[in-house]
Amino acid sequence: MLKAFNPKTIAPPQGKYQMAIEIPAGARTLHISGQVGVLPDGKMAQGFDAQADAVWSNLKAILADAGMTFDDLVKVTIILVDKAHIGPSRDARERNLGSARRPASTLLVIPALASPDYLIEIEAVAAKA
Repeated sequence: MLKAFNPKTIAPPQGKYQMAIEIPAGARTLHISGQVGVLPDGKMAQGFDAQADAVWSNLKAILADAGMTFDDLVKVTIILVDKAHIGPSRDARERNLGSARRPASTLLVIPALASPDYLIEIEAVAAKA
């Protein structure tokens, strides 16, 4: 069982995430490469919301292929190219994660991703005992 840590001696998370998550001994660990808004047919989703939903859908498919779910996420790193997408990114995260346990999280805003068409990229780590 994954164990979350949010010490009372530091400020609480500023969003729906955990400060830290412990992976138990013997758990399978899955490192997921950064996912972008490319749809299953290879086409780029159009617009930020569509790309964000495509990214979360890709993550869900990878987790399912490994016999895992969003509840098994330990850490996500969300990378955006526009500060204006912070709110919509949080909305997409909530929309897609639903009632799943919240992973540890980092959000970065950088000047560019590997393609100028990419508006969001998310990499993740999951674990299952």
